[in-house]
Amino acid sequence: MAISLESISRSSGIKAPRIVVHGPAGVGKTTLGCGAPNPIFIQTEDGLGKLEVDAFPMMTSFQDVLDALSALYTSDHNYQTVIIDSLDHLEPLVWQHLCDTYVGPKGERYQSVEDFGYGKGFLLALDLWRQLLEGLDALRNEKGMAFILIAHSEIKRFESPMTDSYDRYQIKLHKRASDLIQESVDCVMFADYKTVIEKEEGGFNKVKTRGISTGQRYLYTEARPSFVAKNRYGLPPELPLNWQAFSDALTNNSSQ
Repeated sequence: MAISLESISRSSGIKAPRIVVHGPAGVGKTTLGCGAPNPIFIQTEDGLGKLEVDAFPMMTSFQDVLDALSALYTSDHNYQTVIIDSLDHLEPLVWQHLCDTYVGPKGERYQSVEDFGYGKGFLLALDLWRQLLEGLDALRNEKGMAFILIAHSEIKRFESPMTDSYDRYQIKLHKRASDLIQESVDCVMFADYKTVIEKEEGGFNKVKTRGISTGQRYLYTEARPSFVAKNRYGLPPELPLNWQAFSDALTNNSSQ
């Protein structure tokens, strides 16, 4: 491709957002997705419960997920948001697809992603994750659809090169897959209950601390030592855990 000053163009502002929401089970991640504009769910786990929303049949393979994205891409419909619920239940399907389709240089086949040895299976799996993200981006760029990727969190030790190591909430995926997905989206938001710390005297000049949940649920949009998050929109650091609050913040930011 020839590059010249004539090839420069100006970006057209905010497109449909690409979002990852992670957090503990039951906090309201799926309910948040239900509030998005005209949502359609691609389920890899039975997380809808009693929520009434349009959804494809339960996905039992990675190819099922790709087929669902293809159906949305090739068909006329009114859906504006596609939601995959959840990424961590999709990951075993990605690994199984790799094992089912990959043939080694000597014709060898594999039963588990671990059988590839030395982390090779996880590297090869990234090509499948990229295939998924390309399908989602096609829906975004050519159909104007937002997408939300829901995931559970897990607490893992973070080895910081600048400070002592510490625990934090991370997306419950293999690190390579998690890094790829985080780099590819506009927002990674952590959903959790608001917690306040109470201190009380414990005797012998000792102070006891305990965390107390307020029952309020929030979306955290900026990274902190205790959790992974980011956003490209300059959103407030925390928002009430509902789609309207996120949409209002996004709209207000884009108008400034």
